[in-house]
Amino acid sequence: MISFKGKNILVTGGAGYIGSHVLKQLGETGASITIVDNLSTGRKQSLLAGRLVVADCRNARQIDSVFKQGKFDAVIHFAGSIQVAESVVDPLKYYENNTCGSLNIIQAAIDYEVDHFIFSSTVAVYGIPEEGACTESAPLAPINPYGESKKMTEDVLRDVTAAHPDFRYVALRYFNVAGADYEAKLGQYIKNATHLIKIACQVATGQREGMSIFGDDYDTPDGTCIRDYIHVLDLAHAHILALKYLFDGGESEVMNCGYSQGYSVKEVLDTVQEVTGKTLNVSMAERRDGDPPMLIAKADKIKEKLGWVPQHNNLKEIIRSAYEFERGLGA
Repeated sequence: MISFKGKNILVTGGAGYIGSHVLKQLGETGASITIVDNLSTGRKQSLLAGRLVVADCRNARQIDSVFKQGKFDAVIHFAGSIQVAESVVDPLKYYENNTCGSLNIIQAAIDYEVDHFIFSSTVAVYGIPEEGACTESAPLAPINPYGESKKMTEDVLRDVTAAHPDFRYVALRYFNVAGADYEAKLGQYIKNATHLIKIACQVATGQREGMSIFGDDYDTPDGTCIRDYIHVLDLAHAHILALKYLFDGGESEVMNCGYSQGYSVKEVLDTVQEVTGKTLNVSMAERRDGDPPMLIAKADKIKEKLGWVPQHNNLKEIIRSAYEFERGLGA
């Protein structure tokens, strides 16, 4: 069991999907936790550890006040907007929430000498990789404002580290996060979700009438896009290990968070039907702009550097946990 007893940790966006799962595990380490969340998409009910301060990362004065009172040992920064399609039609929201909000948090960390920083990044920084499987050294070429806003924050962290040698960070690039800790009633509460497994489970529980497959003519075995899905519980544990790594003196790193294997859209939907026993109402639709045929993590670094060993690398388990969570919401 990892212990952070005596450590004071700030978590931004802790009331959200991934943040709430990390908080639950972080609470088991004995750390003192402060959560900053404006509750625009997060839920108070999802906070199973820590003390909530309702504040907005875009408000530099509010953030400065939180840091002034906190004497934090580390920051885990989740807060931001995550909808790719929305970022295309409202890019300013994403540069304000994700980039400017992150700048405020990083500036406060420097001002108050908080030298350990975990950043919630994304596979979207890669854009459409030529080979489909990405190492951390692959070229960064985001194709939407969401990915660009996250890349810009990674650039800031890199440059700040060069200017302030004591400041060290880990940026975790998430692949397709899914599943839930349904026993703790933690999961994706987000409205208008765009995540395939959540949507499919909503159809299975009757919360949606049907869903679409966007393109079946890709250069993949069954013509549909292939993605790397990671259980949110394994991703949450990666954050705990990343924090321990920094506390133990680890250098700044960027790490992929995925299972290094992929499933096509059709394979996922077939598995949802197998796990749930429900027949999904699925229609075909045109391709969406910017969808790469395949996107899979090469995750050797996180295993080597952090000793991360996934415990939930099973598509059926991911889907079953997501389905049981959705049943609790709407079945």
